[in-house]
Amino acid sequence: QVQLVESGGGLVQAGGSLRLSCAVSGRTFLSMGWFRQAPGKEREFVAGITWSASITYYADSVKGRFTVSRDNAKNTVYLQMNILQPEDTAVYYCAASRAGTPRNKLEYDYWGQGTQVTVSS
Repeated sequence: QVQLVESGGGLVQAGGSLRLSCAVSGRTFLSMGWFRQAPGKEREFVAGITWSASITYYADSVKGRFTVSRDNAKNTVYLQMNILQPEDTAVYYCAASRAGTPRNKLEYDYWGQGTQVTVSS
């Protein structure tokens, strides 16, 4: 049974940092992604990474501030978020895909339950 469990969300002031974790169990996937969804908005792609070659790719809105990484031994994917801004406030989800470097949420097969990130101004 595949499970994705996120952790690390919370409340932080603008300019601060948080690190999200996503523990994956059940099987391995070609790619892992991070998405976010703010109230009243569509779920949007944030960052992704391939398990084998560690190819990373980002949304323009977070490039240079967020870093995605993975620890194969722990089957865990991370999202380091720096210089957080109020517009980064959202529920953050990790997701697993059998496709390579996908950005479309429809290409992801499994999802975690989400973790809330709130950035105060």
